[in-house]
Amino acid sequence: MGGGEALRLGTVMLGVREMDRSVAFYRDRLGLAVQFGSAEFSFLSAGGVALVLRAAAGLEPAGDARWSELVFHVEDIDAAYRQLRERGIEFRVEPRVVTGEQLAADFRDPDGHVLSILGVRRGGR
Repeated sequence: MGGGEALRLGTVMLGVREMDRSVAFYRDRLGLAVQFGSAEFSFLSAGGVALVLRAAAGLEPAGDARWSELVFHVEDIDAAYRQLRERGIEFRVEPRVVTGEQLAADFRDPDGHVLSILGVRRGGR
């Protein structure tokens, strides 16, 4: 991001209709290791990028922007949030805790695709 907080794609999120069936496919057929699983999310290791399956029963790919999401990992969530806002990005919500100490905030690109930043709070607020 031009001398500031660097964005790096770290997670690809896919909506799935049946979590167990989808986890079995990615784990058993593609050989991806499951890192964490719950009824809502399953995290799989995909060679440097996390593949996250999101329970999306009843959602249609074209009808709901949550069906897929690109998540950019950052070192300092507050610095990245501030820098992107200064560049005119309008966030849907401020950074909020999503898992453990990880915080996330999301926004949309010009075509409506959901993009997120994910990271920890480094310097306090």
